[in-house]
Amino acid sequence: MAQWKLTVRHGPDVSRQTFDDLDSALGAAREAADEVVSEGPLDPVSAIREYEPSQIVNARIEITGKGIFKPPTAGIDIQGDLRIVPYAGSVRRQTLEGSTLPQAIKSLKMFLSA
Repeated sequence: MAQWKLTVRHGPDVSRQTFDDLDSALGAAREAADEVVSEGPLDPVSAIREYEPSQIVNARIEITGKGIFKPPTAGIDIQGDLRIVPYAGSVRRQTLEGSTLPQAIKSLKMFLSA
């Protein structure tokens, strides 16, 4: 039975995968993040007001463990300006260390392994 779920939200697309071990889930998360970053930064968006790329979440990549009550959850937000923001938690988010993709993956592994 799968122990880890990877959810990738990129624009209007949502994909989910399950993995038996954390390292496989982290590897798939790294591949998804590399794909988003390779597309380049977003342009500013004009809706009711102007949104700069740094204010837009381009993609959210989240790994969730097994558990009924408060399963371990951590992920990476990739902003429109390609800034990497690792986080822990689902409702109350805590920003983790790491401004580059390798650092963010390392922070996710440390948090989810604990």
